[in-house]
Amino acid sequence: MIRQLKQPSAPVNGQGSDPSVRAAVEAIIAAVSERGDAAVRDYSVKFDAWDRADYRLTRKEIMECVSELPARAIEDIKFAQEQVRNFAQKQRECLVDLEVETRPGVILGHKNIPVGSVGCYVPGGKYPLLASAHMSVITAKVAGVDRIATCAPPYKGKPAAAIVTAQHLAGADEIYCLGGVQAIAAMAVGTETIRPVDMLIGPGNAFVAEAKRQLFGRVGIDLFAGPTETLVIADETADGEICATDLLGQAEHGPDSPAILLTTSEVLARQTMEHIERLLTILPTAAHAEKAWRNCGQVIVCDSDEEMIAEADRIASEHVQVMTKDPDLFLNRMRNYGSLFLGARTNVAYGDKVIGTNHTLPTLGAARYTGGLWVGKFIKTCTFQKILTDEASVEIGEYCSRLCMLEGFAGHAEQANIRLRRLGQKNIPYAQAAE
Repeated sequence: MIRQLKQPSAPVNGQGSDPSVRAAVEAIIAAVSERGDAAVRDYSVKFDAWDRADYRLTRKEIMECVSELPARAIEDIKFAQEQVRNFAQKQRECLVDLEVETRPGVILGHKNIPVGSVGCYVPGGKYPLLASAHMSVITAKVAGVDRIATCAPPYKGKPAAAIVTAQHLAGADEIYCLGGVQAIAAMAVGTETIRPVDMLIGPGNAFVAEAKRQLFGRVGIDLFAGPTETLVIADETADGEICATDLLGQAEHGPDSPAILLTTSEVLARQTMEHIERLLTILPTAAHAEKAWRNCGQVIVCDSDEEMIAEADRIASEHVQVMTKDPDLFLNRMRNYGSLFLGARTNVAYGDKVIGTNHTLPTLGAARYTGGLWVGKFIKTCTFQKILTDEASVEIGEYCSRLCMLEGFAGHAEQANIRLRRLGQKNIPYAQAAE
């Protein structure tokens, strides 16, 4: 039986967008589509107080940003990027082209073709999220994307040095200091100075998420992203302070970030809640984390591991951290999650920043039907077919002719029939099925 020791005090965001957000985004996209760079500049000045004739950073400006960082910070960025690159390359090796003879003379196959260009958005308003540069740019590079443009907003009135450095070291071809919906729109529809891309990726606030939603179809996207979510699954073997730390560590993203403890131990549940109250008095980001915990935090007690697995699959959280005596049970049995973090030695922050897996993950229940960002998101698996012999064409054609007429598609049937007449000497009246 499931018991809730703490319920959220505010409703968790659903899939729909706020009407005011939707209308504001529609207006910005329309303006950028109509007025190009002029509209981009107007909105950049309005929302970020950031005015430039050209928002693309020069080589000199990029290197100045790199020079602002201490050597240790650059080494740390390079280490994180190496982990992301290594794992992405292993994923890419799993994607192989295929060519197979399915029947005598019939060749079918597929090729894995990277998209031509990608626009990567790196948030930087509240926190300069340089890790998003690793996750997007490097993964696209490993996939084989030819052109990668990046946008990040100014931070405290200038380009965010850490973000720019991460974008540069990751291999971005074009780096723009530009934020918000105007950046997303510029990359998607193009302006006089920014060429449009084929695909948009990267997290952002509600306005950025809505812009990607509205532009989907004109360009591809990675995911419809909502607030960061974390689910900690723990039993009596877990440590309450670690559980509390890991919940608040993700709650600091913002006031609408769900943080949920799912446990079979009521003792652990109450210890965790006590530690959360204590940590909120000393955590530097408590202003954000406390709102998230009060608004969206939950503590759920279950009777068994099986009950926790079922409840975790129902929640379908973005991040799922498992601290139980048998974490692999959850790896083997769970179906709905963005990424699993198994055992107390790892945690979501490792995945967010450095361990190598991609941190762009499904939220708002989307883990029921999709995984997160990986090299495969940038690759189109495109099929091909060829027939090598007259006999094979006739065999397939006879089936095709009859099936087309069964559906009433006479023109489709004639595509088969003309080959049956010429290659197989078949006497088939026009627009009739083969016998």
